[in-house]
Amino acid sequence: MSNQTIAYPIEERLYLSITDRCTLVCEFCPKTQGTMQVHEFDLTIDHRPEYEEIIAAIGDPSAYQEVVFCGFGEPTLRLKLLLQVAQWIKQRGGMTRINTDGLANLVHKRNVVPEMVGLIDTLSVSMNGQNEAVYNQHCQPQLEGAFSAMVEFLKAASGVIPSVTATAIEGLEGVDIDACKAQADACGVAFRKRSLDIVG
Repeated sequence: MSNQTIAYPIEERLYLSITDRCTLVCEFCPKTQGTMQVHEFDLTIDHRPEYEEIIAAIGDPSAYQEVVFCGFGEPTLRLKLLLQVAQWIKQRGGMTRINTDGLANLVHKRNVVPEMVGLIDTLSVSMNGQNEAVYNQHCQPQLEGAFSAMVEFLKAASGVIPSVTATAIEGLEGVDIDACKAQADACGVAFRKRSLDIVG
């Protein structure tokens, strides 16, 4: 029987770790730096959890401010499973958020935003660079055209998903927070500045 952490609470939110795979190799990610620790939780994965395991780990989703698909992997890589779990959460009065790199459309080769409508309340998208050069330096994407795909994803989600926020980390070399905010404004989404080494 596995004892890996699938759901972990931080303050009023419940975070779900559903995969260890990612489309980026961000230099600032704890995983890249060799640790799977978030707060007091070890997110080491011995298998990718299935639907029944995930909903069992959640319990009552309405007990939390929101349930966040996050962890040390890109949750939209398991999009079908993610949306099934999100539907279960919504049916039980919970709020849902995806913390994402915004590359789902590039990965799945279609606009997946319409599939999220009614199931996802909030998207938090890691921009992490005002242009392709800075983004590539810090995020080391594994797919061609990742920066422009992330920007297009923000535009596609704007006005379709109730709350969409682009984020960038202050303190990364070459990252211009004001320029990132301007990029978010141009995409029609909100912007939030994050601090380096603060997760959750």
